Amino acid sequence: MTARQLPLMIPSGPTYREASFVAALSNKTARTWLERTEIWPDRRLALWGESGRGKTHLLRIWAHRTGADVIDGSSLVGFPEMRPLVSAAIDNADRANPVALLHLLNWSLDLGQPVLLAGRAPPAHWFSSLPDLDSRLKAITAAEIEAPDDELLRRLLLHWLSDRRLVADEALHDWLLLRLPRTPEVLLAAVAQLDRDALTSRKRTVTPRMVRDALAAAMGTGEASNRPPV
Repeated sequence: MTARQLPLMIPSGPTYREASFVAALSNKTARTWLERTEIWPDRRLALWGESGRGKTHLLRIWAHRTGADVIDGSSLVGFPEMRPLVSAAIDNADRANPVALLHLLNWSLDLGQPVLLAGRAPPAHWFSSLPDLDSRLKAITAAEIEAPDDELLRRLLLHWLSDRRLVADEALHDWLLLRLPRTPEVLLAAVAQLDRDALTSRKRTVTPRMVRDALAAAMGTGEASNRPPV
């Protein structure tokens, strides 16, 4: 008797290629600023907006273009040692240690190197116990990535399904979009559940039952722990 081979459960991670970013009116301001690094006041720019709107993707695109070091703000502590003459892209900058962030901003200004920050709120609203850091954050030019409209949500859904090689009828797209909250974060959680179900069933065609399960998972209390990064 031949043992049944189980599917290999490899989660689909986020892709940050420039070609895979979905451009829209809601992110046009941010994209325009990122194409003109040379005019950033004090060589600094901050991207801000709710989770799932593409801040990390745009930050990674800019870092790839410029050769910048990518740093997660939650791991930025103390007095970080930076490579000389290299710009920095700080994701989750609103979670950075204030002393470390101030050190990095001062270091980059002294060397004339650009710094890109990303956080959920504009930097002027980030809490800091350091007056020097507060003044620098309030002076940083900030570009908001706005909430996506229905057309962008549809394009994101098609893109994420295609990324995972999932095939779904257009009626199922509409069914998901009508019933889910209008946020990319929840939509991505639903697509991740579809991907898991497809791996288990070894079928890449999405069925109505899979869509119902994905909707329940995305709307349930446990989706946050299983959600892939955005």
